[in-house]
Amino acid sequence: MARRFRGESHHKVDTKGRVSIPASFRRVLEASDPNWQPGDNPELVIVYGDHRRKYLECYTMQAIDEVDAKIDALPRGSMERKMLQRMFHGQSFPTNVDETGRLVLPAKLRTKIDLESEAFFIAAGDTFQIWKPETYEVEELAKAEEWMDDLPDDFDPMVYLDGVGDA
Repeated sequence: MARRFRGESHHKVDTKGRVSIPASFRRVLEASDPNWQPGDNPELVIVYGDHRRKYLECYTMQAIDEVDAKIDALPRGSMERKMLQRMFHGQSFPTNVDETGRLVLPAKLRTKIDLESEAFFIAAGDTFQIWKPETYEVEELAKAEEWMDDLPDDFDPMVYLDGVGDA
């Protein structure tokens, strides 16, 4: 099983769009890049999607290969395949971590999510997301808290895993 991203953190973004990636995230990127060798810069793919997506989703090379294989399994010419190809092939940015452990986010991507001086990183399993901190609080955190408010105080989220993956 591939290593997973875990945790969250805030990082400064400089005027050239450079932002440090959490060190633990860099280790996952290295482990999930089949071409990576010590001393190399691991590769990743940033999927930015259309106007509805308010964050950048960063895929390891292994994770994006899995997505590509699933897209390739869809019937050629199907609307589902076309939409997924547009998002994962067209609305994406292949890049790598630089020598100092940073990502250089192009102006187009920073503008798309209104990213200025600070970025919020949050793990999402085999991907991680980059958000403008204020947008994350409004879009994601508020939705999750609203959803959890409808649950009993003694609710255990582990119940969602009961039976998952059982043969």
